Amino acid sequence: MDNAFINECKALLEKERKLLAEELTTIADPDPAMKGDWNARFPKFEVVETSSSSGREIEQDEIEEYEMRLAEEQSLESRLLEVSKALERIQNGTYGTCKKCGKTIPIDRIKANPAAEFDMEHAE
Repeated sequence: MDNAFINECKALLEKERKLLAEELTTIADPDPAMKGDWNARFPKFEVVETSSSSGREIEQDEIEEYEMRLAEEQSLESRLLEVSKALERIQNGTYGTCKKCGKTIPIDRIKANPAAEFDMEHAE
């Protein structure tokens, strides 16, 4: 794999890492106790009293929104970890090599997913 292609992949991965982090900050906060971990924020909706049940409905909406944020946070955090690991592999010179068998990952696979850790034979 030539350096120009690796540098191109590095630029794509750095851009994706930045976008993922920006998106995560809209719904979650970094966990100060664990590097790379994020915690979804619980939404606080404005309470507008129109009936006796409106408070419970707002609480239910907050819980539903929090559950959606949790799922999104986990998905974004997982992808951010994959991208960060790929950037580490570029830095240590192992990028583009299957972590299971050590063979070169085909360029088409890397173009489809620059964070790929495995060739198609060993992909999960």
